[in-house]
Amino acid sequence: MPEVPLDFPRAWVEFDDPGKKSRRYRIDLTWLTSRWTCIFGRGCKGIYADRPDSGCCTQGAHFTDKDDEKRVLKWAAKLTPEYWQFYDVGQEKGPTTKAGKGERKTRVVDGGCIFLNRPGFEGGEGCALHGLALREGVSFVKTKPDVCWQLPIRRAYDEVERPDDTTMQVVSITEFDRRGWGPGGKDLDWYCSGNTEAHVGTEPVYISNRDELVELMGKKAYAVLVEYCQAHEEALAKARTPASRRALAAHPADPEP
Repeated sequence: MPEVPLDFPRAWVEFDDPGKKSRRYRIDLTWLTSRWTCIFGRGCKGIYADRPDSGCCTQGAHFTDKDDEKRVLKWAAKLTPEYWQFYDVGQEKGPTTKAGKGERKTRVVDGGCIFLNRPGFEGGEGCALHGLALREGVSFVKTKPDVCWQLPIRRAYDEVERPDDTTMQVVSITEFDRRGWGPGGKDLDWYCSGNTEAHVGTEPVYISNRDELVELMGKKAYAVLVEYCQAHEEALAKARTPASRRALAAHPADPEP
């Protein structure tokens, strides 16, 4: 099986946020120093076997809040029929819709997100909002829904009470594995984060996904993260055997050096 088990040893580090008091980061070094990379259009099988060309865009994207939706709609207004396959549907019905219990999401058209240009579309296949970012010369974290640009990085918040009756916000940055999708995650036919087929990046995640991490943490905290990731990489590079790499909690989906 190319996909590794969900539970395996991980290396973590914690440090205080240099930009905000009473906040601490808990960082998954195993994930951030792994060689995962998005392989959409380069071997991605999609989360459902009958939609291999849709990647993880099959269900549409749930917005985190009103600001998230407002931001995406502002950028979507710049899209034209030349670069957005479902432009007409978006103009007629709107690109977003209700998702139940006060939530909203991008509209699903023909089994995929309305912003997903299908194979063969002359304006370019893949996310129309991603393509827009490339043409505008901005990072795609500005144009795409939060959940889209964050995957498969997961940010989670915990309020920790200490013995001296003080509280600390602990922000975890880790891998968005199958369980991040909720109970239905186990039913996905294929998923990339723990799949060896997707651990073929030329750079570790903390470098290749710099824009996402800076957006999630801020520049000061990211600079600290880089120091810890580099130290962990150096330790892994000195490991001489598979056993020693396991002891240092190398990601099991990464190729052996």
